[in-house]
Amino acid sequence: MAKSGSLSINSENIFPIIKKWLYSDHDIFYRELVSNGCDAITKLKKLALMGEYETPDDETYKVQVTVNPKEKTIRIEDNGLGMTEDEVDEYINQIAFSGAQDFLNKYKDKANEDQIIGHFGLGFYSAFMVADKVTIDTLSYKQDAKSVHWESEGGTEFDMKEGTKEGHGTVITLYLNEDSAEFANEYRAREILDKYCAFMPVEIYLNDETAEPQYDTIEKDELTDKDTIIETIVEPAKTEEKEKEDGTKETVEVSPAKEKYKIARRPVAVNDTNPLWNKHPNECTDEEYKEFYRKVFQDFKEPLFWIHLNMDYPFNLKGILYFPKINMEYESIEGKIKLYNNQVFIADNIKEVIPEFLMLLKGVIDCPDLPLNVSRSALQNDGFVKKISDYITKKVADKLSGMCKTDRENYEKYWDDINPFIKFGCLKDEKFDEKMKDYILYKNLDGKYLTLADCLEENKEKHENKIFYVTDEKEQSQYINMFKEAGIDAVILPNPIDSPFMQHVEQKNEGLKFLRIDADVNETFKDSEETDEAAKEQEKKDAETLAEVFKKAIGNDKLNVKVEKLKNEGLASMITVSEESRRMQDMMKMYSMYGGGADMFPAEETLVLNANNGLVKYVLNNRDGEKTPMLCEQLYDLAKLAHGSLSPERMTKFIARSSEIMKEEYGA
Repeated sequence: MAKSGSLSINSENIFPIIKKWLYSDHDIFYRELVSNGCDAITKLKKLALMGEYETPDDETYKVQVTVNPKEKTIRIEDNGLGMTEDEVDEYINQIAFSGAQDFLNKYKDKANEDQIIGHFGLGFYSAFMVADKVTIDTLSYKQDAKSVHWESEGGTEFDMKEGTKEGHGTVITLYLNEDSAEFANEYRAREILDKYCAFMPVEIYLNDETAEPQYDTIEKDELTDKDTIIETIVEPAKTEEKEKEDGTKETVEVSPAKEKYKIARRPVAVNDTNPLWNKHPNECTDEEYKEFYRKVFQDFKEPLFWIHLNMDYPFNLKGILYFPKINMEYESIEGKIKLYNNQVFIADNIKEVIPEFLMLLKGVIDCPDLPLNVSRSALQNDGFVKKISDYITKKVADKLSGMCKTDRENYEKYWDDINPFIKFGCLKDEKFDEKMKDYILYKNLDGKYLTLADCLEENKEKHENKIFYVTDEKEQSQYINMFKEAGIDAVILPNPIDSPFMQHVEQKNEGLKFLRIDADVNETFKDSEETDEAAKEQEKKDAETLAEVFKKAIGNDKLNVKVEKLKNEGLASMITVSEESRRMQDMMKMYSMYGGGADMFPAEETLVLNANNGLVKYVLNNRDGEKTPMLCEQLYDLAKLAHGSLSPERMTKFIARSSEIMKEEYGA
């Protein structure tokens, strides 16, 4: 049986490529080798189902990972179908021949393809990214099979001979190089197994050969056949003294003597072989969904709700997508969709499968039909992947629109948290936009949630095809009060996504216009009193005079000044910014985040003066007065404050000026 030789490689110099470049992360060898072990067990189970293998009653299928940090070794053992000498020659010595594919071809009429993880036969060679030497000890399940020992140093030459392994299955031992010694650390190994193997379909156990043994003490009725008894502990009966009626005391047994057992601590699998996504949604409780979310994403804030994907035609796909609760003010919107292939972790946020806007969510998707490349870490170009992406988008849209129609109360409750996801989706995906356009909600000034059609109907009599909106309730409070007093509604759109989303809605609805409530003085606020031509001419001259006085006082000859007769005589001045100018400014602010200049297009502000206000009349009648410039500056700064904020320099002057005005008023 003894045999030596060079590995048969299908392409010249392929091995250095496999060793250095096939996998971007060296820790991935754990995934590949453990996956191969799970594969071997899954194949044997299928053979048993087909009557080609009889499973012993005491057989417990598992993959055992044993690390030894002192020796810098890792041993990965399975009790699957094992290999004969010919199979080792074929599957190990000939790189890139897929054992899984060969198995499927042989049994394609007898078994389905579920749970056969391996696709390419290259996974085993990931071991050489971290190990100087690798050995295989394997024994086939086949009757009269002989054990095989295989070893290779460096990965280009091998030695193979009859081995000594007892019991079917395979043991792969890695003798790590100096740079990779960390992978033999138990905590590092557990971290990697949790990353890649947390949901593999066969139980995986981790053991450190150098660790001190751990023990548990249990009751007799808890003992099982699989426990290793270290010591029997007899607890004596418990007694206590009680006083009798005659005054004497007697000893009474309170509890009988007990036998307890000190046993070797029972091993606990590092993985969950039946993840929640494999169950039917009707079998899962809300608490199970929340617990799964906490476990997978280490996020202890409860998700708002979730979507359970469960499909077997025209492709197999299962998963759970969670809508997390996000504090928009303090947190960036960044989700994580974990992609699995037959319960084997592939990668986070693979853009070919997960629509871009759903990257804002958190979730897991398992699709055995994914066309992976040879490193099982990325996708091959395939139109099939687009179908998967479209399906996920459709299911999310169906869930959201269905919730809006049948559970409007909860939909509204979640809206403030989920609307950035939905709006981003509408901007990025036309099909999603088409499905969701009638289920976009707008919260009005009274906190009521309206659809686009509702908003247009609310203002229909006064403002055809116009929707007024607020971006900051605090900064725009003066304007909000004016709108409420006038009986005009507006909607609250405070998120960064709202600006591009409004333009998107405008493009989709011809004639529709969104206007921020401080974009202009609404006709409803103006005094509609009729005046003759002479009066109009005089008003025009007064407006020109006021404009010159204010420009001179403020020191800005380019200041836009507009004089209006407003119904509210108590309001002296206000600032407006045209919608087009402000949108350009917002766009430039966003551009400045990527190296542009926010000051390239400063917002075009207009100072609006109320001709019906006493202070404005005073300025007009005392245009050359000593105190007039100070009053002009005060009215301008008050308008700026009501519109947002003052620069530090102007704020300092405003405070000093306010003190001076009060001193003069009260003679202090």
